[in-house]
Amino acid sequence: MLIFPAIDLKEGRCVRLYQGKMEDATVYNDDPVAQALSWQAKGAQMVHLVDLDGAFEGEPKNFDVIRSIVQALTVGVQLGGGIRDMNIIDKYLRLGVSRVILGTAAIRNPEMMEIACKEYGQRIVLGLDARDGWVATDGWAGTSQVTALELAVDMKKLGVRRVIYTDISKDGTLAGPNLKSTAELARKTGLKIIASGGFATIDDVKACAALEKDGVEGAILGKSIYTGSIELAEALRIVRGEDAC
Repeated sequence: MLIFPAIDLKEGRCVRLYQGKMEDATVYNDDPVAQALSWQAKGAQMVHLVDLDGAFEGEPKNFDVIRSIVQALTVGVQLGGGIRDMNIIDKYLRLGVSRVILGTAAIRNPEMMEIACKEYGQRIVLGLDARDGWVATDGWAGTSQVTALELAVDMKKLGVRRVIYTDISKDGTLAGPNLKSTAELARKTGLKIIASGGFATIDDVKACAALEKDGVEGAILGKSIYTGSIELAEALRIVRGEDAC
């Protein structure tokens, strides 16, 4: 299992939102490159990046910062936010991004999703963000009429093999992740699932690691590692089996 420290970019700075609300952002670092390097130094094998401005506006808005982060790191980067066409996908993957995450595009343009999966395989990840079970779009500003399970099943048919699942009601709350729905999604679809949203304590990480047998292959940690409620190094030891206590 992998632990992904998260860096959410808003106006070139490293922030965390509360339940995806752009007006409720806390700035944690004015230097996202330095933040990414610090997560790498603590042992992260891949960093999770989100262009929040891009997600809301439908096109990349923090490209220069993203490029600087990718160039500075020696570990992988998975990136989402405002990636809505093949040109942007190609641009980011040529830049050195390891994986791109498609969310709104999966609903609006499934044909592109299929083409992207055929072209790039598992470098394409479905970003599945749910609000009360329904898939959210446009940086969580909108809500579709498609359930999380329905979208995951449809996208699997198009070639998707990996999903980042976020329960929006948990995101940024430190209230604990929705592991029940995460595990259910993994079992019902057979897809590789990365859990996101609400991680608050090391016990949450342990509980998530116990779901690896169900197909949950990773966890994204955001606010918890910024506030210190979870120590990234300890979380990494847990999932590597170095600290099973």
